[in-house]
Amino acid sequence: MASRVVMPKLSDTMEEGRIIRWLRKEGDPIETGQALAEVETDKATVEMEAYTNGTIRKLIATEGQFVKIGGLIGIIGSADEDISALLPTGGAAEPAAAKPAGAPAAAPLTRPAPSPAPSAAGAPAFTGRSLKASPLALRMAVEGGLDLKALQGSGPQGRIIKRDIEAALAQAPAAAAPARSALPQRSRTLAMQAARDEAPESLDVELSSVRRTIARRLVQSKGPVPHFYLTVDVAMDRVWDAYKALRDQKSTISINDIVVKATALALRQHPEINASFAGDHIKTFTRVHIGMAVALEEGLITPVLRDADIKPLEEISDEARTLVERARARKLQPNEYTGATFSISNLGMMGIEEFSAIINPPEAAILAVGAVRQVPVVVDGALDVGWRMKMTLSVDHRVADGASGARFLQTLKKFLEHPLLMA
Repeated sequence: MASRVVMPKLSDTMEEGRIIRWLRKEGDPIETGQALAEVETDKATVEMEAYTNGTIRKLIATEGQFVKIGGLIGIIGSADEDISALLPTGGAAEPAAAKPAGAPAAAPLTRPAPSPAPSAAGAPAFTGRSLKASPLALRMAVEGGLDLKALQGSGPQGRIIKRDIEAALAQAPAAAAPARSALPQRSRTLAMQAARDEAPESLDVELSSVRRTIARRLVQSKGPVPHFYLTVDVAMDRVWDAYKALRDQKSTISINDIVVKATALALRQHPEINASFAGDHIKTFTRVHIGMAVALEEGLITPVLRDADIKPLEEISDEARTLVERARARKLQPNEYTGATFSISNLGMMGIEEFSAIINPPEAAILAVGAVRQVPVVVDGALDVGWRMKMTLSVDHRVADGASGARFLQTLKKFLEHPLLMA
């Protein structure tokens, strides 16, 4: 008997999915457990498996289409079975969201051909073709003298992204560089200007599943959730000395790994921060699962370090590095990015000294970590030079108050200023 194939719920927070690529075609036999399609969820790209045996009779959703959870995307049955009763009206999958009436359609990455421009060495041609490229990739292509028509994108639906441009520049640096350097500065400027005149003035970039989820969830967070913020300045001299010693021993342990460990231990002592708001009650967690904010080209994801309070630093370092690599490769499984009880966002490696992060519901708090910087400090009345780091705690005021947040930060500061207490 024929079966409907619907968009599965592949994570706790998933509300829709996008078919990135069908791994089977109509007419192919398939068995339970075999991969049927690659689906982009709100957090990662995962393989969707078949839940029945048979022949793929109909693929209804198209590659690149968003479909709501439970929406029909295909039909599996026997080869000679009548499936007409299972087909939707019009034969298409129900989209995830419809555009508001009168909303303009997204413009393709093209523009009408301008008047002929002066010949320019290395100028990429953009006219007469619809391009799928991120804004960053487009800018890098223009500045690097690359023709996007010659590139194959590795992003969703063949979209050209940053790593594709970097790979193209790495493969042909000798050809591109002489062409640019052979021109005098004025000619190179004219070539760049000609390339930009050919490029579109603006781009309508379709939201990825990740960015759509961020837009929806953070509005839900910043509006309804009453945030308050507490900032503390931490003396990182001992941590810095320990980090340098570990680095000299070829250890992979980072400053962020140490911050994660210290945070987890502080949360164990302050369960009122390791909590969430649940409507008519507050849920405090007995285990500490740290979500680590990782920046992707299309958004943000928080892979989860589970039971971080009981893991040694070496294990935290290894697991964190693996999770970050899998996150950037969009290979995380749902259990690897769900279930955090507290999150950390670290922008210190980008030179940011201090910032405030938005709470990721249903968590009650998030820690924003700035750069470790060498600054003048006063020690026992004398001017000295020391290593300092600012951290800002964002807290849901429905769950905890200022005194609770301050006590948590005091404990965290104590662990970082006296790292032997973490042993």
